Amino acid sequence: MKADLQFDFLADKENNTLTIKREFAANRQLVWDCYTKIELLNQWFAPKPFTTKTKSMDFSEGGHWHYAMVEPNGTEYWGYTEYYEINPIDDYRTVDAFSDSEGNINPDLPKAKWHVQFSESNDHAVVTTVVNYESLEDLETVINMGMEEGMISTLERLDELLETLTK
Repeated sequence: MKADLQFDFLADKENNTLTIKREFAANRQLVWDCYTKIELLNQWFAPKPFTTKTKSMDFSEGGHWHYAMVEPNGTEYWGYTEYYEINPIDDYRTVDAFSDSEGNINPDLPKAKWHVQFSESNDHAVVTTVVNYESLEDLETVINMGMEEGMISTLERLDELLETLTK
């Protein structure tokens, strides 16, 4: 990540919430597209050295994204996101969970509500993501799974993609 771009990762253990604020050297529409279009999302949404594989996606209210983060050895970690509110280029809300390859939610791993907000500052896009977990235990589970490091690496991949798209 370029040193002049904002990155905040705040854990609020009283409210079981993570707030991730990240600035990107691109306009808000392009960053929105990278978060919401399958052909772009698949290019960046996983920490290195993982890749992303989408099984199905319908970016609409009531729609979903069923995807896997894939290790270089082929091991797949599946997720299932349900979109329940979308306000184009401003924000969207989801429920996100771990799943299997068939889309069945794993009840043993944390499920969370995500609110992803897009704004602009000095010709840069700013994405503020607030993730609410059902319990402190769920919040601590994802932190211990490496959520902060994973988000840093994943968002650096988005920086790299944006750099190629804005040339």
